[in-house]
Amino acid sequence: MPERDVSVGQLLLTEYQAVKDEQKSRIGFRDNLLYVTLTVVAAVVAAVAQAGRPAMLLALPPVCVVLGWTYLVNDQKISAIGAYVRDELAPRLAELADAEATEVFRWETAHRQDARRLSRKAVQLVVDLLAFCVVPASGLVVYWVAGGVSAGLVSLSLLEALAVGGLGLYIVLYAVPLRPAPEAD
Repeated sequence: MPERDVSVGQLLLTEYQAVKDEQKSRIGFRDNLLYVTLTVVAAVVAAVAQAGRPAMLLALPPVCVVLGWTYLVNDQKISAIGAYVRDELAPRLAELADAEATEVFRWETAHRQDARRLSRKAVQLVVDLLAFCVVPASGLVVYWVAGGVSAGLVSLSLLEALAVGGLGLYIVLYAVPLRPAPEAD
């Protein structure tokens, strides 16, 4: 049998580093999406206040939905990477090292045991809904009650309301698991 230059353990550690790098990159990108959303909202509100044209508020829903969906997708990928490390890589490396799976990459599970984790997740759900759904929905309401609306823009705004509501549903479904988490061994 030919001599191996690379061991399975080395390959798994290289894969670990690659997925952690991707996770770190996605975390930075995801977190910046909140700042971008706040900047866009501030710019649109300032433009509406300066121009006195409430119809400009109709720019908020599509921007917030696109940014919110991108935020949500990145958040899901970040969580998926963590689950992959915990459920796939850690046990395989533990087996190669003749160790318990709980002894490999302990941070991947330890930070999930924090007593305040549930409250942080609830607050994050509220922040996500406020930034990506409540703000654009409020813009729609202001447009509807400001008067001087046109039939075409009202139709557009109703479609935007559906998109915002759909995003809100996905944000809630992602934050609230529909099945209980598997028991730790």
